[in-house]
Amino acid sequence: MKVKFTLTMDDVTVEGRAIDSIVLDWVSEVDSSEVLTISHQWMTSQNFLTQRMSGLSRVGESSLTIEPLEEL
Repeated sequence: MKVKFTLTMDDVTVEGRAIDSIVLDWVSEVDSSEVLTISHQWMTSQNFLTQRMSGLSRVGESSLTIEPLEEL
């Protein structure tokens, strides 16, 4: 299924620079088990983002929205 991900991060530090807000969104083809895995990792890992993003050392607040898209 096609899914839209929206990642919002506030009060972040990237390579020593303070940034107020970053919003990333992308569309990806994933199956339902992948969505569940990503959701579970997001909720249970305290440093989910800093482990995966080079240069990111701090995130104040963050949210991840996963929205299924209808096929046209």
